[in-house]
Amino acid sequence: MDQPIEGFKSTVSAALPNEPDKKMRKKRLALFALLALTVALAGAGSWAYWTRVGSRYVSTDNAYTAAEVAVVTSEIDGPVLQVSVVDSQEVKRGDLLVVIDGTDARLALRQAEADLARAQAQLLAATADVERSSVDLKRRQALVESGSVSGDELTHVKNGASDARAARDAARAAVALARARVDKAGVDLARTVIRSPVDGVVARRQVQLGQRVQPSMPLLSVVPVRDMYVNANFKEVQLKKVRAGQSVELVSDLYGHKVAFHGVVAGFSGGTGAAFALIPAQNATGNWIKVVQRLPVRIRLNPDELAAHPLRVGLSMNATVDLRSDS
Repeated sequence: MDQPIEGFKSTVSAALPNEPDKKMRKKRLALFALLALTVALAGAGSWAYWTRVGSRYVSTDNAYTAAEVAVVTSEIDGPVLQVSVVDSQEVKRGDLLVVIDGTDARLALRQAEADLARAQAQLLAATADVERSSVDLKRRQALVESGSVSGDELTHVKNGASDARAARDAARAAVALARARVDKAGVDLARTVIRSPVDGVVARRQVQLGQRVQPSMPLLSVVPVRDMYVNANFKEVQLKKVRAGQSVELVSDLYGHKVAFHGVVAGFSGGTGAAFALIPAQNATGNWIKVVQRLPVRIRLNPDELAAHPLRVGLSMNATVDLRSDS
């Protein structure tokens, strides 16, 4: 009787699951539930990020400050007498930069003034000749009817009057030419003193005291730091919704995230950097590989923020465009 009872107990115990298996199954279910919750939360977070941030902003760290640099060049030939500025010096519009020796220009001006005076004297003489010839012609015409003056003599007097008028016109042209030369000499003399064309900072000063400069020779540059802008190179796939007039927030590596600059999209470049390269890429080849291009976007900065936190040309910036801002 004992053996059948023991066999029955072993069969019942084998049919019932063990307690450790139940715990393991519950643990697996809990882990799967946690995984599902994590995936759901990640999906919800991604959806919320795309709705609130991803679909609203595009950003790039491939952005740099730039400015319309004023290149100061020489307009005349001559030695440099004075250089009043150095690199990194701030200047205002109209401040003295360079003085060129004006001895030759002053001599040229005096000579031009003398030529003008001589031309004016010749014009006076030619005008007097025209008046005399006109009076003589009227007298001869009055005597033609009485026969006191022949036709040949009258013709000769008329030719003389015409020649006098031609001489007067030539004298007037000479006066105009001499006056133009005086003006040119005066402009050349004024160009011996070179002043700053804009407010900014002196950069790339090449001129030296005593150096003989030539026309169109670059002397230095003035960077208008108050009129700087940013060239942000966005990927072409980021520009679908970017429009002129949208607001931009920028952060410079110079000041860090503590200082935020605000600007506006001013416009887009006419082509990518690769298109305007010295040796542009030729894609009509067998070994062509598509590369995502970047298009420069010009961003106008707030002048008040530039005055409070000055920037320099070529500094790195991070630009973020708000796609939902008013355009």
